[in-house]
Amino acid sequence: MKKTYLSLAAVALLGLSACDTARQTQETDTQTTTSVAATTTGPTPSGAIMSKDGLRVYAFDNSPSNPEAQLRLTVPPAGGVVEPGSVEFVYELTNFQLTRQTPHSNAQHLANSHEGQHIHNIIDNEPYTAHYETQFTKDLAEGDHVILSFLSRSYHESIKHPGAYDLRMVTAGRPTERMEFDVKAPHMFYSRPKGTYTGAEAERIMLDFYLVNTDLSTTGNKVRATINGTEFMLDRWLPYIIEGLPMGENTIKLELVDNNGNQLPGPFNSVTRTFTLSAS
Repeated sequence: MKKTYLSLAAVALLGLSACDTARQTQETDTQTTTSVAATTTGPTPSGAIMSKDGLRVYAFDNSPSNPEAQLRLTVPPAGGVVEPGSVEFVYELTNFQLTRQTPHSNAQHLANSHEGQHIHNIIDNEPYTAHYETQFTKDLAEGDHVILSFLSRSYHESIKHPGAYDLRMVTAGRPTERMEFDVKAPHMFYSRPKGTYTGAEAERIMLDFYLVNTDLSTTGNKVRATINGTEFMLDRWLPYIIEGLPMGENTIKLELVDNNGNQLPGPFNSVTRTFTLSAS
């Protein structure tokens, strides 16, 4: 009887081994998701890691929260008209300290501004400018402009709660062609990655975008991120880490889509940007 039990156990172990071997031989470069324990330093994966074509993409949410932080653009006024050229921007800010280093290990593992926390100012979904004071000037060409401002940690991760951003339209001059923009519709704005990443900063790149009037879910809207031609579907509004990118120029296309993969209407809901990685 004892020998019979041992024989059955051996057969079971062989069966498990065969299953493992079959799984390994079936692994290809198609997208896979795996749950990962929070054992890494820096950004801690939240949920599954998506792997495809040598890239690894995962969300993280271990940054310090700033639920009381508030931002409001007071000048120029919403719907206001200003002269083209140098325009003054003035913000009201509460419960958030500009120029402070965000107290978290993520600042040591991601591209981090040595000038500290700041405001991202985005005009017409062009690359943002970072500002470390609540008052500055910026050029506006004649025309209608969509201005998004939001608070940023020192490592450029946006703060994503109501009150931490400001969205408005401003007109410079007297344009003959007007922009149609519904401030109450779902919109997506691109934030990071941006510019050139060098050395250790190039090991893991943060992907961050800003949503207004919408959220993401497994059964609702999503962001389709196409990284160097490889597509990932993002169903959580969190920052993401990208690993495995090659040195040199890289391209990211972001699209705000519905649950069927159709792009939502809006002037900024599809955007393509390039950035560069350098070993030194």
